[in-house]
Amino acid sequence: MTSGSAPAPDLRGEGADAAGVATSKVTARRAWGSKRRRASLVPLRGGGHDDGVRNGGVSFWWQQVGLPTPTDRLAGDAACDVAIVGGGLTGLWTAYYLAGADPGLDVRVVEAEFAGFGASGRNGGWLSSEFAGTARTYAAVAGEDGVRRLRDALRATVDEVVGIAARERIEADIVRSGVLTVARSEAQRQRLAGELTAAQVADRVRVAGALSGHFDPDCARVQPAKLVAGITRAVRERGVRIHEGTRVTSVEPRTVVTDRGTLRAPVVLRCLEGFTAGLAGHRRDWLPMNSAIVVTAPLTDAQWREVGWDGAELLGDEAHAYCYAQRTADGRIAMGGRGVPYRFGSRTDVAGRTQDRTVQQLRATLTSLFPSLEGIRLDHAWCGVLGVPRDWSASVAYDPTTGLGHAGGYVGSGLTATNLAGRTLRDLVLGRDTDLVRLPWTGHRVRRWEPEPLRWAGVHALYGLYRAADRREDAGLGRTSRIAGVAGRVAGR
Repeated sequence: MTSGSAPAPDLRGEGADAAGVATSKVTARRAWGSKRRRASLVPLRGGGHDDGVRNGGVSFWWQQVGLPTPTDRLAGDAACDVAIVGGGLTGLWTAYYLAGADPGLDVRVVEAEFAGFGASGRNGGWLSSEFAGTARTYAAVAGEDGVRRLRDALRATVDEVVGIAARERIEADIVRSGVLTVARSEAQRQRLAGELTAAQVADRVRVAGALSGHFDPDCARVQPAKLVAGITRAVRERGVRIHEGTRVTSVEPRTVVTDRGTLRAPVVLRCLEGFTAGLAGHRRDWLPMNSAIVVTAPLTDAQWREVGWDGAELLGDEAHAYCYAQRTADGRIAMGGRGVPYRFGSRTDVAGRTQDRTVQQLRATLTSLFPSLEGIRLDHAWCGVLGVPRDWSASVAYDPTTGLGHAGGYVGSGLTATNLAGRTLRDLVLGRDTDLVRLPWTGHRVRRWEPEPLRWAGVHALYGLYRAADRREDAGLGRTSRIAGVAGRVAGR
């Protein structure tokens, strides 16, 4: 997402999962153990209704539909035409389109847990046309025309996903409702340059302190677990085998080594997103950035009238460390945003469990936006990781010489971008000369992240600066804080 000027970690529309790489999955397996199907009920410091909130268990979305049982584990050495490492939306969409283009291909997906275990089943449900990268980065290689073509492709992809969901009979609470971004300080108002007045914002949603807003119609609300579960079904119906419960230990040309055997294929595609760092040789490629979400108990009719949120539009703000929210189909508010941005050594969460202080921060954000909801019960909290390249820009690539390809680095804007990346990988693998393979993210290269402890120190300093900038602006600074500019230079954007 780019509704704020900062690269704050979020899961609004993230969408690629772990292939179960060794270092990132050891802790996850311990967390499952004999309690694999249960989220923990964790007393949170601070008292109030946060005591006993359900924490982890992958996500509220998966708890709603029920956690899948991994099936079709790889049983020894095997061979296929295309091996896809990672059972998130990037891998699933790629498999879906490859199998559709050539039903004779033997396409297989390898996933450590179950399809949709990572960000694909944990995100904020924003099927958005927002940019998966920085316009400046792509303009440097493809000019303004290339940036425009990528923007247009992402807008069209919203309709592509909605259309496929309808054709494949995927019931995922999809409403093409748009997204409302609000400015709550003078500095935010200047950055947003929105067309909506404070009164017009209040006509849509009564956000406390909103000065202006911008409405983008090219966005749809989605229940992420329902969407990825439906796509998983559709992929299997096309004849693709998904080897769940199969942990990848290394990827080389034409070879995927797992804990259950070696899968050989002339084409090997890496689709790991936030879990890329756990794969041997890729620890510094993409940073696994954390984001967290809480979901409230269902609001009463009176509470909804007070909030004034009658539609299903998504909601975000223009802060540097921004928030994102949706009104769920069953009448709750799911609110995501800031938390501990990064764990030392590129470690990832344990089955979605987040920190107590993060839950309290998100509660504070919720009641800052909607003071009338002070004291509302939180039913669930969870987190996940998204993939962040060093230049904060996504890429899709395939080398026909080695047969290796990859896609990802969406920085939180992946729910839509994964579909576009899947279609692009299809065309690259099949050797098609299409508009998709000429988009500026195709073949995009970026330098690696710094080694530890520089990586950890830099990321935490970055978000400390962004939060400091937000505090200054909220206190009445009438322009964007210079601290945010320093943070941007630290980020390398």
